[in-house]
Amino acid sequence: MAKGRIKRLQAASSWQGQPFKADALEVCALCEREIPHSLKDAHHLTPKSRGGVVTVFLHRACHKQVHALFTETELARHYATPEALRAHPEVARFIQWVQDKPIDFNPPTRRSRSKGQL
Repeated sequence: MAKGRIKRLQAASSWQGQPFKADALEVCALCEREIPHSLKDAHHLTPKSRGGVVTVFLHRACHKQVHALFTETELARHYATPEALRAHPEVARFIQWVQDKPIDFNPPTRRSRSKGQL
């Protein structure tokens, strides 16, 4: 029986309907590109502080961008699915920009001035 992190990875992979492979690259739920193991972050769709338990894997750059743009309250109320995140204009612009970058690209991220202003 698998323990700890491997068990959580197996559960996340089976939740998405994919068989678990330890050496397979995950696909980012936001930009839909493959994620190298060194830049893979688990993102709670509803923040843990708001009772969230479901996670998806994101590139570290995508994950940082999501948290730079939105507060935990905004994520819980309005952006609790990858589809809702992709529909936001600033996220869509980021995805379009990052699409042609290499999968190991990890740019610096600055907090949005409009964070928390809906």
